[in-house]
Amino acid sequence: MRVKRLAALLISGVMAVSVLTGCGGVNKEATVATLDGEAVSLGVANFAARLQQASYDDFYVAYFGEEVWTSDMSGDGTTMQDNLKEGVMTAMQTMYTLQKHMGDYGVEITDEEKSSIADAASQFIASNEKDALEALGATQEIVEEYLTLVTIQTKMRAAIILDADTDVSDEEAKTGAYSYVRVSKTTYMDEEGNSVEYTEEQLNELSETLADMAAEAKTDTLETAAESCGYTVSTGTFTQDSETLDAAVLDALKGLEEGEVSDVIDTDANYYVLRLDLETDPDATEQNRQTIIAQRQDDYYNDILSAWEEEHEWVVDEKVWSSVTFDNLFTTVPPSTETESAEDTESVG
Repeated sequence: MRVKRLAALLISGVMAVSVLTGCGGVNKEATVATLDGEAVSLGVANFAARLQQASYDDFYVAYFGEEVWTSDMSGDGTTMQDNLKEGVMTAMQTMYTLQKHMGDYGVEITDEEKSSIADAASQFIASNEKDALEALGATQEIVEEYLTLVTIQTKMRAAIILDADTDVSDEEAKTGAYSYVRVSKTTYMDEEGNSVEYTEEQLNELSETLADMAAEAKTDTLETAAESCGYTVSTGTFTQDSETLDAAVLDALKGLEEGEVSDVIDTDANYYVLRLDLETDPDATEQNRQTIIAQRQDDYYNDILSAWEEEHEWVVDEKVWSSVTFDNLFTTVPPSTETESAEDTESVG
């Protein structure tokens, strides 16, 4: 049986459902959680969980086998099913909290959006076999509510992050470009391909070789000098407060003029010879600016959401939630195997 995709928001690709063990389903009308005493139905949470499970089944089953969801992959006493369901319930809290605060930002679901949501849900229900829908716990009402929640979350996030500080100065975004030769100080490969630790004498010889290479690079090019010693030159970018580079490497880069080659930089694990190619790389700087802006927006959104979640009482009925089990597996069928209308691939909202 096939489960056709419910717009790009829900399923990327067409799925087939394989029912492994008999499932009596869940009580969709049961209350699985409350937000300030307002009921959240098990039906919506169950659909969200099974839908997410379906999106992972191909990959997980291929690598870990059909028992993946009952396995303790992390070794902490929890199963993969437990971990996914925990994430789904956190997502449920987020979506219902955002729904409660729509008025704070003047967010509404328009009549056009409601119509699109209803059409997408109807098409999904009409296109799939009864057993497939039962495996996902999908009904018209449940699918509509889930799509509505997803749409609200998207619109609320867009509204909230408008208030985030996106003014990033050139100095904050500044990103330089450099070339480098890096040589490990810990081990090297011998002629038989074995990893061997350097002796102190070998390290001294290596340091002298690299010092000669750096001196040659200063009068010729880093590429030519590196090739003569059997090394390759790599490239990278760096920000003024980079946490990924060794502090000694970052300090050395900040002290170079464009085109200048460094002496040998000695760190705990490696030797480096560096060349500053561009003090400010325009493309990398703009990319870093956008990264900073995106991070500020994420932080601002998460701070607002966290504050709201602290205001409201969210209570999960663990006994009810435990009735959701992944006793069916889903396999993805390439979309090209079926003819789909353009509406199948459009997002709602």
